Amino acid sequence: MGTLTTRVRVKRRATVLGGVVALALPLVVAGGGTAQAAASCNLTTGPYQRQAEQFLGRPVDGKQSAADCTAIRSFQAAHGITPTQGYAGPLTWQTMSTMLAQRAAGSTPNRAGECPVNRGRIACVDLTRQLSWIQDGAALKYGPVPVRTGKDGTETRTGLKKIYYRSIDHWSTLYDVSMPYAQFFDGGIAFHSTTKSMWNPPGSGGCVNMRLADAKAYWNLLGKGEDVYVYGRKPGT
Repeated sequence: MGTLTTRVRVKRRATVLGGVVALALPLVVAGGGTAQAAASCNLTTGPYQRQAEQFLGRPVDGKQSAADCTAIRSFQAAHGITPTQGYAGPLTWQTMSTMLAQRAAGSTPNRAGECPVNRGRIACVDLTRQLSWIQDGAALKYGPVPVRTGKDGTETRTGLKKIYYRSIDHWSTLYDVSMPYAQFFDGGIAFHSTTKSMWNPPGSGGCVNMRLADAKAYWNLLGKGEDVYVYGRKPGT
């Protein structure tokens, strides 16, 4: 999210071909680690211990071990979940649950028909599953891909929008950050790439954050005046 202050990039990015893109989720750490790493872990059994063990491919016994803690802490560190102590608490499980919902979407993210199929090309944003994709009618053109939307207090607003401004090498004067491949569709809210994990809590300032390759693909598949439909509610907001 940011103001419309733009810098010009010398070369346009190469066109990204459409098509279904598999949802890439991070590698899961199975466990292990040094005695020093285990010593710095929280060895308390968390309320979501069994769920975390199953998600991470650990032996499921519902009891925290040093190896469990190391695996959970590695997951937390990869996605900026704090405190990064290996405790299987609500925020860690919420992040894992979102990933499971994203995996379940497969290649049919609009199975429930919540994103309009009667408007031609449209970018869909499902806040509940933190997913986005591009469809043309009922045909999936790109995605689904994980996104990082607005946090509690700066939620990404729902409804039918239109892309009204594009800036390939945008700079936000509000947040003093780069917003590559920015496509604004609701005031200062835009699709744009970020270097943060898509599962990094609590979320953005309202924008739909994307991985670089996905933001680039959206830039090449969408244009000014095309529709964006945002629906659902982000967990934790």
